[in-house]
Amino acid sequence: MGIQEPEPTTAGLRRRGCSYQKGDFLPEESFQTWENYTAALKQTPHRLIDRLFTRSGDQAELDAKAKSQTAMKKTLTWWDLMWFGMGAVIGAGIFVLTGLEANQDAGPAVVLSYVVSGASALMSVFCYTEFAVEIPVAGGSFAYLRVELGDFVAFIAAGNILLEYVIGGAAVARSWTSYFATLCNYNPKDFRITAHGLAEDYNQLDPIAVGVIAIICIIAVLSTKGSSRINYIASIVHIIVILFIIICGLINADTDNYRPFAPKKARGVFKASAVLFFAYVGFDAVATMAEETKNPARDIPIGLVGSMVITTALYCALAITLCLMQPYRDIDIDAPFSKAFEAVGWDWAKYVVAAGALKGMTSVLLVGAVGQARYLTHIARTHMMPPWFAIVDAKTGTPVNATVAMLVATAVIAFFTSLGVLSNLLSISTLFIFMLVAVALLVRRYYVSGVTTTANRNKLIACLATIVISSIATSAYWGLSKHGWIGYCITVPLWAIGTVSLWAFVPMARQPKMWGVPLVPWLPSASIAINIFLLGSIDRDSFIRFGGWTGFLLVYYFLFGLHAAYDTAKGEEKEWKKVEEGVNNGLESKSHLVDDNKS
Repeated sequence: MGIQEPEPTTAGLRRRGCSYQKGDFLPEESFQTWENYTAALKQTPHRLIDRLFTRSGDQAELDAKAKSQTAMKKTLTWWDLMWFGMGAVIGAGIFVLTGLEANQDAGPAVVLSYVVSGASALMSVFCYTEFAVEIPVAGGSFAYLRVELGDFVAFIAAGNILLEYVIGGAAVARSWTSYFATLCNYNPKDFRITAHGLAEDYNQLDPIAVGVIAIICIIAVLSTKGSSRINYIASIVHIIVILFIIICGLINADTDNYRPFAPKKARGVFKASAVLFFAYVGFDAVATMAEETKNPARDIPIGLVGSMVITTALYCALAITLCLMQPYRDIDIDAPFSKAFEAVGWDWAKYVVAAGALKGMTSVLLVGAVGQARYLTHIARTHMMPPWFAIVDAKTGTPVNATVAMLVATAVIAFFTSLGVLSNLLSISTLFIFMLVAVALLVRRYYVSGVTTTANRNKLIACLATIVISSIATSAYWGLSKHGWIGYCITVPLWAIGTVSLWAFVPMARQPKMWGVPLVPWLPSASIAINIFLLGSIDRDSFIRFGGWTGFLLVYYFLFGLHAAYDTAKGEEKEWKKVEEGVNNGLESKSHLVDDNKS
């Protein structure tokens, strides 16, 4: 029997967005009195062990939809998802970071950086697609990790997912200001306010970014289908502008600008790849729209994979064009394409480019707003975040509370923080989450409780540990050794041994019902390796910020999230027992009636 989706519920009071009722925040038993809370804190070790080893189920994630009181509307097709995918991805990454990384790290070889990060993103797209088809809920990777790796890992990933969206939106909003300034013939600093009392990377205040986010918030709150139509129109204009840049840029190409091709060799290429992964962030937002997709089994694979292939091809073409127009040392790091046309004497073209970039970044902000709200909605359904965020507006069919909360956080970060700080921190969170989703995919295929034997489970754990540890060792060696190669002769074969052993000695416990990742375990294992490897190219300060954020998540989890999720899970178990008892009592009553009739 296949997984059954719960019927949309309208039971109880129909809620409007941003309304508040008693019990919307911390309604669980552990928070009703100080005595209860103190007792819960004392049970933290026991509860943590319970949550560490408790995995959700596909049906449980689908049933969680009912907690939003109103169902999201199924209005999206593969066509919508493909345009959402391109709208989510093609934005600040290509229009800003291409110039930054070509100028500072990769040179003309920035096209290879896009190939590497694009290959990594495509592998992650395959993993996301299988999960989204099998578990079509708004929770995206949070729901997938909760099913396969348990509550605790899912929560840590969830916190980084939310950070990814907030930082990504903030980075794009600040880039929007830069291109808007170019369009108006001003320097971006002219549109920002300098606060001399703040630290260097946080003292350029950006009120325009806040205004753009506020407009996006209103659109995202009103309608998902309306957001899709706006994104569709903006993306068409965007694609036309990209084709204009490629064609007109190649008319002004000079092959001498391609020498030297890779001034900082392979290290520059991979360092740029780690940062340019930012340019592919956003496709996971499309996976969160599975709950609103008419036919997930058909629409999600076409929409996700199709948009990623088209995006990668366009990125490579744009990177080649930019480096053929100007020597990499002369590329402007704020508005590279506009300034490149200005440098070759096509001053009028920079306005077309700036307008296209603004269209693209508007699409990225819109799709990000839609996706991040759905993540928060599903996390709140589990009570790891207050259930107030899970409420879906009865009139619009959108999660108003979650949308407004996430975009307020995005606006605050965008107001203060520079693009350089944002892009590096964003790449860490994203690569970390994509690595976990690939691990979860392997667990899903090779482990099913009650089916997989203890011996096969232990072999799976050993193989996964070998794959992950060897990948970390490869990444660490890359980061620490500038010219060595002996370490790779140990770490890369170890990764291969782990993958071969998984393929040869651990039988697959589950096959996908509708759509599956090809070349398992090779493709997910390669995704783990390349995501971890790219992490080794990110700067130390970004890892410190990432560690600080993860520490904050752990404090919140141990004080609130753990106890709320534990109470909710135990409450659901009691409800299931009542249902089972009711069914059993009903069967007994029928049996007695039959016996009475016979007698």
